[in-house]
Amino acid sequence: MKIHLIAIGGAVMHNLALALHNKGIRITGSDDEIYEPSRSRLEEYGLLPEKKGWDPARITPELDGVILGMHAKKNNPELLRAQELGIKIWSFPEYIFEQSKEKKRVVIAGSHGKTTVTSMVMHVLWYNHCSFDYMVGSQLEGFDTMVKLTEDAPVVILEGDEYLSSPVDPRPKFHLYHPHVAVITGIAWDHMNVFPSIEDYVRQFEIFARSIPENGKLFWYENDQHLKAITGNIKCRLFSYQAHEYSIEQGKTFLSGQEQKIPVSVFGNHNMQNISAALMVCRELGLDDELFYEAIPSFRGASKRQQLMAASETKKVFFDFAHAPSKVKATLESFRETFPNEQITAILELHTFSSLNKDFLPQYEGTMNAADRGFVFFNPEVLKHKKFPPLELEFVKACFHDEKLEVINDQKELLNSINGFTEGGIYLFMSSGNFSGLDIKLIAESITGT
Repeated sequence: MKIHLIAIGGAVMHNLALALHNKGIRITGSDDEIYEPSRSRLEEYGLLPEKKGWDPARITPELDGVILGMHAKKNNPELLRAQELGIKIWSFPEYIFEQSKEKKRVVIAGSHGKTTVTSMVMHVLWYNHCSFDYMVGSQLEGFDTMVKLTEDAPVVILEGDEYLSSPVDPRPKFHLYHPHVAVITGIAWDHMNVFPSIEDYVRQFEIFARSIPENGKLFWYENDQHLKAITGNIKCRLFSYQAHEYSIEQGKTFLSGQEQKIPVSVFGNHNMQNISAALMVCRELGLDDELFYEAIPSFRGASKRQQLMAASETKKVFFDFAHAPSKVKATLESFRETFPNEQITAILELHTFSSLNKDFLPQYEGTMNAADRGFVFFNPEVLKHKKFPPLELEFVKACFHDEKLEVINDQKELLNSINGFTEGGIYLFMSSGNFSGLDIKLIAESITGT
């Protein structure tokens, strides 16, 4: 087969390209910009396009299909050419389903925690030498790619993203997977640009839950009010879960309730919920508890989740992908619980469409309260790019309802503040971006003097 990927440079798209290449499919691709690490990885496999940009001449009748990435637009010239020629066009979730029709499909969804639960399940299966395919939205230790598709694996583990499938398919990705087993970790409004109300957002998860067959299973976090409402109308078999029992000793987290305490690298109540969900999935896939608890201590976390960037005797600097209100709140509370006696300085970047929207910003009220000191940064150029009006610093601060916060919209001013981080304690950077190009690893080493 020969398949062309439009917008091949995306995080998942380039991993899909590598997975299909490894499967023996002939792959070509295109994109208007390809950044690291996608660029180097595509080049290593001989899949980097010779030139950037779109060229309809790449689309020929000999193609067996085109996979369309979310980064492309409806008027993309290659897409228009494929439509003109009648070539099969898939979104990447459509193609993932196409490749896994004969497999047992496990889909992990939720506004927060889905990447971590997916990664935990993958790690435990990998540790126990199980055969499985997967798709996850973050790089994971022990795995070369974020996507794997084979002919032989009997099960596929999929992270179920609720965002749109492609420029020509407005369905949420997780609506297309039709799981036999599913997890919903919780629901907290996000993606305001495509789900303008909380009711509309919650409805997508109800549609997802209804896509599970009656003999399928849904594992759900029982303290989530939205899930309580949804699960009252779902016909598949339902199993709720709570946070795994745990204890904290000198900043170290241990799973309890077993014959012996199990040390784990991840921490915080939300991650204990994630461990419970992963345990239930692994049981469903035939692994007994002993095998799960043997594997989970070596799980180091998904990339950019509670990631320790640098440490000295008195300071630790972490980076976390947290950006939506529920994620920011849960992340900071996990650090406060684990390091109760440390001063915590939190630095949050507002970068997404929702977080820079004046109508959505009040959702951040109280989310930084667990920090001793806080900074909120946004770049006015990002606002212009997203065609948003300017944000007043005082308005942003008022939305957080936190007097100790300092709101900054200039990178140099942010760096000046960071240069003043001389006291001991925990420093936590949170963003789905990169603070307008800052090297957080170098900054972490500067803060800690390592």
